[in-house]
Amino acid sequence: MRRTLLAALLAATSFAGTPLSKARAADLLIHGGPIHTGVDAAPTAEAVLIRDDRILFVGPLASAKAKAAKDVRDLDLKGAAAYPGFVDAHAHLTGVGLRELTLNLDQVKSVAELIATVKAYAAAHPEGAIYGRGWIETHWPEKRFPTKADLDAAAPGRIVVLGRSDGHASVVSSAALAKAGITAATAAPAGGQILKGADGQPDGMLIDRAQALVKDVIPPPGEALKREALRKAGALYASRGWTGLDNMSVMADDLALLRDEAAKGAFRIRVDNYMDPSGAAEVLAKGPATDATGLIRTRGIKLYMDGALGSRGAALLEPYSDAEGLGLQLTERDQGLALMKRAKAAGAQVAMHAIGDRGNRMTLDWFQEALAGDTTARWRIEHAQIVADTDVPRFAKLGVIASMQPSHAIGDLYFAPARLGKDRLHEGYRWKDFLTAGVVVAAGSDAPVEVGDPRIEFYAAVHRHGLDGFANADWHLEEAVTRAEALKMLTLAPAYAVFRETELGTLEAGKKADVTAFDKDLMVVAPKEILTAKTVLTIVDGKVVFEN
Repeated sequence: MRRTLLAALLAATSFAGTPLSKARAADLLIHGGPIHTGVDAAPTAEAVLIRDDRILFVGPLASAKAKAAKDVRDLDLKGAAAYPGFVDAHAHLTGVGLRELTLNLDQVKSVAELIATVKAYAAAHPEGAIYGRGWIETHWPEKRFPTKADLDAAAPGRIVVLGRSDGHASVVSSAALAKAGITAATAAPAGGQILKGADGQPDGMLIDRAQALVKDVIPPPGEALKREALRKAGALYASRGWTGLDNMSVMADDLALLRDEAAKGAFRIRVDNYMDPSGAAEVLAKGPATDATGLIRTRGIKLYMDGALGSRGAALLEPYSDAEGLGLQLTERDQGLALMKRAKAAGAQVAMHAIGDRGNRMTLDWFQEALAGDTTARWRIEHAQIVADTDVPRFAKLGVIASMQPSHAIGDLYFAPARLGKDRLHEGYRWKDFLTAGVVVAAGSDAPVEVGDPRIEFYAAVHRHGLDGFANADWHLEEAVTRAEALKMLTLAPAYAVFRETELGTLEAGKKADVTAFDKDLMVVAPKEILTAKTVLTIVDGKVVFEN
């Protein structure tokens, strides 16, 4: 009798070996709409059955129902379409949240509108310095950068610092220049430029490393604001259908806060972190790590080779077509190689920002030297925007991942012809060429540089037109990819890029249960309809983190 009672108690306090404190949640049964698995041999299915944090079954609905527990939660898609969890392979998490909590300029359409926006913000916030981000001048009717004069007109006497959307330039007010001590005699730091007006005085535009000259002018965000930003960003990303992201240029204190927020259950999507060198001591000493929740991982380091194309900081092999110069090199060779060799020794990944064809070639050269024949490290070139013909096959030969952002093309191609000239345009945003060459292309958004919307990234990848439907011969529409390829770029390729392709990236039995669903089938609707699809379901680790 005692053995029978003991057996009964053991059965009551466990499920398949799982303690009662960690007993599984109800099974989740997803059905009622097209389900795209991402598996070439079986690309669609009727149903997905989830148990705990894993996919138990993918296939016919009747079979899924037969395998489900009695308390299964039925998730009827009602015609919506489900996919493997979408992952943003390149974003800046804290920046995404801060953009939502500070002066967001990503909808400003002219210098005049910028002035009006700052003026209204200054009136509503009469005390303290003003910080904002998100402007980009390439579509503005004035056809120029903003200047200190514009900011002085909007907020006379106020310290104003406004970052360009790409993070590679800022415009600051006269008060900010004075506070930072920047004058006509101030030398620009290596890898930076201080633009000047006809009078020889700084005009307020600071390019790349020169932005560091005003870093102390705006008080840095405190812990409370950063925590709010991380929570805001996580909730926003879940609501857009992202189940995870690769978080770039992460500071050590931001990583600590993120781990703490996840431990408290306040952050619920996956994050793979690539550390800024200033905060990379842990990963360079110990290699990749995962927190107790399994959601927050540290993969490696993020470096910068050059600047951005729009601000003419991208490192080119030949001069810009619309200005003098070859762009900027932001990391010195000895410094970069030393960090790369430390990363290799620790088993950490290197992710290096490279935009121009010279920047990409130098990165490939440095990778080749540091890796010394190792093609399994899965190091990454972030953006890989302008790549010379002879360098495309080198990505696959060296095992380098092209981490690209489709939305960059449909924004940049309004001005890239001027920067590059027609003869070089075919080198730009060449997703199809990379795939044809056998290169793994992991797609992301680079938010807050871009919006951070999976619909926009999918649309850009498959259609390669502006959001208004514009395109012309300069846009090289032959570089658009198929919808199946785009799906892989946003699901399986990001999983591969962080060594998780056996766990994530497709809907298959045994894999982690990450699912994204939209009310329109991105695989068949007209391109413009992709942009109007609504997120209906986001599942991470078998838990519903967003439902509409």
